[in-house]
Amino acid sequence: MFGKKNDNKVTVEQVMQALSKVMDPDLHMDIVSLGMISDVQIKGGHVSFKLTLTTPACPVKEKLEQESRDVVAAIPGVSEVSMESTASVSTRGKVAGKEDIPGIKQIIAVTSGKGGVGKTTVSINLAVALSQLGAKVGLLDADITGPNAPLMLGVSGYQPAAKDNRIIPAENYGVKCISMAFFVADDTPVIWRGPMLDKAIRQFLRDVEWGELDYLIVDMPPGTGDAQLSMCQATNLSGGVIVTTPQTVACLDARKGTAMFQQMQVPVLGLIENMSYFVTPSGERADIFGHGGGKELAQELNVSFLGEVPLEPSIRIGGDTGKPITFSEPNGTIANSFKEIAKNLAAQVSIQSRNATTTTAIPVTAH
Repeated sequence: MFGKKNDNKVTVEQVMQALSKVMDPDLHMDIVSLGMISDVQIKGGHVSFKLTLTTPACPVKEKLEQESRDVVAAIPGVSEVSMESTASVSTRGKVAGKEDIPGIKQIIAVTSGKGGVGKTTVSINLAVALSQLGAKVGLLDADITGPNAPLMLGVSGYQPAAKDNRIIPAENYGVKCISMAFFVADDTPVIWRGPMLDKAIRQFLRDVEWGELDYLIVDMPPGTGDAQLSMCQATNLSGGVIVTTPQTVACLDARKGTAMFQQMQVPVLGLIENMSYFVTPSGERADIFGHGGGKELAQELNVSFLGEVPLEPSIRIGGDTGKPITFSEPNGTIANSFKEIAKNLAAQVSIQSRNATTTTAIPVTAH
């Protein structure tokens, strides 16, 4: 990018002052104050610098990049601008009495108030979408008694191995995965009481070789029972996501899931409305389960509405065949919906991380 040439000598101070005019619309601060700018180099009229975003899934990535280039190019004396854009996900803070998981920066629990709303489908496609956007992602199937994430992720035949007394997770589509399904036969029911569920979830957190992850997505069972309690108590969650469908019954149960996170002092990152609508082969839209209930509930509860996903047979087919639609149709409308939700979710995680460093109380919502 080129601007007008003159005899002015460009300084680092001028560059930083110009960049301080660029505001992050989610964090409501300028990118210099947020520590996003580094490695400013000036050689004559050529200015180079590094922009480090809070997540590779930043929903305003292109906006911040363009504005950063523009404000530097407008400095008198600048003839050329070079910018390296990267991302670094922040690490959630430690909480007394809760075990830290080395290498995992953010842990996100995805749950629903009731079964049948497509929570696992949403969890897997979110994980794949985050990976496609450049993040390092893992998926923990915490539905111990009804594990089906491996089937939907295409790793159902995985045989777990161990290294240095740690379990090596399966991996597909850029997502690492652990599930009870790897340890029991398909037709063997897992009939466990609460303490056994708690032990299994803690082992999946502690004894799996996750490596370095930006996000660990935890696919929770429906409801507000032992698994949810174990996850909230076992580690410091970055936040919870509620999946619902538009109809009143599902939204009532989603309200309970939201209240559970709030009572456990876990930030609610937002709501997702699945099966939001159906488009017929002739192109007509049908609101089979109603429409907008999730968004209305999010507004009522003052939590972020992360987005909606339509009812589409190809989503179900992708789950049944182990090829998530975000992988099988990466440029399609449905995949783009999941990517937008993933970006919104990543933004909410960044907001919560920022809030945690500037406030003593744990906020429930972000703008």
